[in-house]
Amino acid sequence: MTVLLVVAKAPVAGAVKTRLCPPAEPAQAARIAAAALHDTLDAVAATPGVVPVLALAGRLADAEDGADLAAAVAGWPVLPQRGDGLADRLAHAHADVAAAYPGRPVLQIGMDTPQLTAARLAAAVRRLGAPGTDAALGPAADGGWWALGLRDPREATALRGLPMSTPGTGRRTRAALAGRGMRIATLPLLRDVDDWTDALAVSGLVPAGRFAREVAAVRRARPVGGRR
Repeated sequence: MTVLLVVAKAPVAGAVKTRLCPPAEPAQAARIAAAALHDTLDAVAATPGVVPVLALAGRLADAEDGADLAAAVAGWPVLPQRGDGLADRLAHAHADVAAAYPGRPVLQIGMDTPQLTAARLAAAVRRLGAPGTDAALGPAADGGWWALGLRDPREATALRGLPMSTPGTGRRTRAALAGRGMRIATLPLLRDVDDWTDALAVSGLVPAGRFAREVAAVRRARPVGGRR
């Protein structure tokens, strides 16, 4: 059974999604982040045949919508993130899951793609489990990646030293995995949410979700900024 690992940061005002400001205020940006995380958790929870795990930076008790988020992960293993820098934290998260669930593959996602569905996650899990596949990488439109699947999560040490959140992150990650002789499946291209333009585009894909409602709330409060 595959571990579906969500790597997330507690949505605390001023600490998350600061590139949405303006037009969003810090508290609004945090609520958008909380909604994105909640939509992601719902998709994971609805994905059949996986073990959901959350690797969290910060505390949900300090977060916007913290009580509802805590309820959404009730019963999930919640691992504290550790390490310096995102690449190191990701490698540690995979290592921690490998120690807790030895021999199981891991599909890791973040909280920036609230358009994810259980069907899309299940398809990614199947792709990772296909014969002849050692890894699966989901490219993001900005040059990064939205998902990393590893048949052996200990191979995530390949991430250490790679620059994250750059236009070349996806290419460098693929090269690092291929350099270890890994056979890599490519997952569908998705757009993740970094700035306000991304937020508008992604909310249009899932207009009934929590994420879209929070984006719409900012647009109503700041109509000029909302049209940007």
